[in-house]
Amino acid sequence: MEAYTLSIIGVLALCLLSILLAIYSGSSKGRAGALSGPVLPADDGNLLYRIDRVHMNSVEALAPFVVPAVLAMIVGVGPTTLAALVWGYVVIRLIHLVIYLRGGNAAKGGSVRTILYVSGALVTVILIVVTGGVAVY
Repeated sequence: MEAYTLSIIGVLALCLLSILLAIYSGSSKGRAGALSGPVLPADDGNLLYRIDRVHMNSVEALAPFVVPAVLAMIVGVGPTTLAALVWGYVVIRLIHLVIYLRGGNAAKGGSVRTILYVSGALVTVILIVVTGGVAVY
């Protein structure tokens, strides 16, 4: 597993990011006097909504990426290939987070934020295909 150290650190960073966003979302709701659960108004102009959504988005994207990343290590995907995919995904998710929290036109659906989300999804699909290919052959 030593060959996968960079990938393991990247996967752990994604998990830690999700936990930190949960804390940030919960504490932001608490300071605002908001109840747990969905934030209203559901509007990209509402910072509390964006904080909540960026947390939820990170949670939604975590399992579909982490499971194939762990399977990639088990089946023996090349460590360099896997590290490139993991860290490419981490960078995409971090930029996505910053854009979403900053707000403005780039954070609206159908804009930069969407391009970043789709880019992360494509990296995930590539990871799944590579992992499946190594597992089969």
